[in-house]
Amino acid sequence: MKLSEIVMISLQSIKGNKLRTMLTILGVVVGIFSIIVIMTVITMLQDSIQNGFSQLGQNTFQIQKFPAIMSGGPGAWLKYRNRKDITLDDYYRLKSMLTEAQYVGAEQWQGGKVIKFGAKETNPNIEVAGITSEAFKTNNWSIASGREIRSLDVQYSNDVCDIGQDVVTKLFPNIDPVGQYVRVDGLPLKIIGVLDKQPSMFGSSRDNNVIMPLTTFESKYGKYGKSVNITVMSYTKGDYNATIDAAIGYMRTIRKVEPGKDNDFDIYSNDSLIGQINNITGGVKIGAMAVSIIALIAAGVGIMNIMLVSVTERTREIGIRKAIGARRSSILAQFLVEAITLCMIGGLIGIVLGVGVGNLAGSQLNAQMAIPVDWVFIGFSLCILVGIIFGTYPAYKAANMDPIEALRYE
Repeated sequence: MKLSEIVMISLQSIKGNKLRTMLTILGVVVGIFSIIVIMTVITMLQDSIQNGFSQLGQNTFQIQKFPAIMSGGPGAWLKYRNRKDITLDDYYRLKSMLTEAQYVGAEQWQGGKVIKFGAKETNPNIEVAGITSEAFKTNNWSIASGREIRSLDVQYSNDVCDIGQDVVTKLFPNIDPVGQYVRVDGLPLKIIGVLDKQPSMFGSSRDNNVIMPLTTFESKYGKYGKSVNITVMSYTKGDYNATIDAAIGYMRTIRKVEPGKDNDFDIYSNDSLIGQINNITGGVKIGAMAVSIIALIAAGVGIMNIMLVSVTERTREIGIRKAIGARRSSILAQFLVEAITLCMIGGLIGIVLGVGVGNLAGSQLNAQMAIPVDWVFIGFSLCILVGIIFGTYPAYKAANMDPIEALRYE
């Protein structure tokens, strides 16, 4: 028999037993659905995180008091809290020592601020930052109109600021904000520039910010009680790791960390943050894979049992086909193709449902839509493998029937 004929006979058998077919593929649908829906959500979160972490420029890393991702339970926070703050003096010393870097910037942040312009005001969700001029490069910011904060603004503690697009939308819907004055906690600041729109993170805007010179920020909010973040950009990707090593050595010297003791500061970059996220989600992926494999094995056992029932019901058909010359290989291929087809149908339904439900769940977290292409292929391959493994025995049993005994079967 030709392969096309074998496939057609298999499809006719599947079509002729709709209820049995639906019950058979249900287990496969559940197994594939469980893995695809989890991987879809994880992929959406990872994509959103990677887009959000793109706030750091290329070849850039950041030195700060607390790690970007806290781990180790409640006690870990106490350990990091007891570290010395990174001060502006630490920044200036590192900047003078770290000649391996192209830019060394500093920044401090305060959240939950209200920005006022005349009778208008923003929601209390504005992030206010004090920066040095180099932080524009290391944070990958750019100016849509006006100018950025310069070193002279930092040197003379000028009362100026750059604002994000959300602030423009809220306070200046119909006028050019450059040259206008806003008030931040009662401090009047002249707007000298507007930042370009930035990509969101988890669907949350990163344009709700006001940037001022770091010295102006510290004169308003105080020098102490808020650690400085130091941002560093290497000249090229080739000397990136060497720049990190040099920065660690200089910071240990500046902060008088004794040899053999852990750093009393943390360093993170886009790559390190993404690596930490992948480590966290790696365990979830393994767990989802294990659960899905168990579900697929259970589905495979169900497919094997139903295929055995099908073989028994079609004993006379098999006997007639063998009596008129059908080969064992044709009978084997027919039932094997039938089992694989059932698994493939269940797999396709599970993949479609998994991607759809996964994106629906991820959208509730404001994550961007995504399709886990690699896991779609893995899931579909698993379906075919299950069909081959659990369809082989029924197909072998059908192929090795004695045609005389099969014809006698009532």
